[in-house]
Amino acid sequence: MTVRGFSFSTVEAAIKKPGRKDLGLIFSTVPATASAVFTTSSVKAAPVLVSREHIANGTAQALIVNSGNANACTGEPGIAVAQETARLVALALGIESTAVQVCSTGVIGVQMPFERIQASIPKLVEGLSTGALADVADAIMTTDTFAKMETMRGEAGGVDYSVAGIAKGAGMIMPNMATMLSFIITDAAVEQNFLQQTFRRAVDASFNAITVDGDMSTNDTCLIMANGMAGNPIIGEGSAEGYAFSVTLNAVLLSLAKQIVKDGEGATKFVEIRVTGASNDADAKRAALAIGNSSLVKTAFFGQDANWGRIFAAVGYSGAEVDQTRLSLSFDDVCMARNGIFAGDDAEARGTAVLRQKEFTVSVDLGIGSGTATIYTSDLTHEYVSINADYRS
Repeated sequence: MTVRGFSFSTVEAAIKKPGRKDLGLIFSTVPATASAVFTTSSVKAAPVLVSREHIANGTAQALIVNSGNANACTGEPGIAVAQETARLVALALGIESTAVQVCSTGVIGVQMPFERIQASIPKLVEGLSTGALADVADAIMTTDTFAKMETMRGEAGGVDYSVAGIAKGAGMIMPNMATMLSFIITDAAVEQNFLQQTFRRAVDASFNAITVDGDMSTNDTCLIMANGMAGNPIIGEGSAEGYAFSVTLNAVLLSLAKQIVKDGEGATKFVEIRVTGASNDADAKRAALAIGNSSLVKTAFFGQDANWGRIFAAVGYSGAEVDQTRLSLSFDDVCMARNGIFAGDDAEARGTAVLRQKEFTVSVDLGIGSGTATIYTSDLTHEYVSINADYRS
């Protein structure tokens, strides 16, 4: 799918080690309306600090991203690298440096080999006419086992537009805006305030609703650029076109978020956790995240053990308002417990069969109010430990 006005390029800069393309560039031929959400961790990588300043005016035109080195916890030298990278890209493209977003992912605490990036920027810019967004999706992978990408079409005022996105992430995943990056581009013309609002809502319902291991990265970034090259009437809040754009954007982000969970480090299960009947939505999300982050629950998923008691225990310590006599729980359509009491041996057998599936849903009803939340998680396996025990090697 073509997203008008955007071009892409990747090169091998050998930032961590040679043998793969690890530096990517996304460029819009015109300044784009833009919005971004960054990690809320108090320890932020240098690219996050620089990009946050650059996007404060609500526009962007280029994004350079590397894998292999997070440029996090690198002090003033790391800030200087991110700033100089933006400056060199801007110089090569003939734009302002503040129009360049800089993103990194990889090992924390290692100084960036800037000379390799500096040497690669001319070739990166020269290659813009031949690249594709899928190439950038490949270049940003670290422990990912597959590239994550989604594209969809929409219409406004009789004009077709495209929304496309890529993401990376498999571990350190519980964004709150883990090494998680996602870049969304669209050729739709979208009003700035509406873009920011609908984008943040979409992030909350997607990337802020997933957890692989409960860890947040220093580099989490989700960014959107809308360059208006489709030529549609500007999309704003309160219109049918605005609603349709929000639906399309939500679908793209949710697809990418689910792909991240399915590619969770060592994961063999994809689990949707639905909490209903909470006193409010915030309580529902507290309960859902407690379930999705519980090592005991996640290892039970891996072992295909229908240990529903671990789930009730997680709900109990979640901080949500709970009355244990009203709790009910199901695996898919199999009721495991009702009003806080086990449903019996037949439920145990049928629930175990559900957990043998690669994908299933855990539904918990708190029985108190109307609050709801849905999050997506994976199981916890031996392979997760193996991957993270020697990540830096």
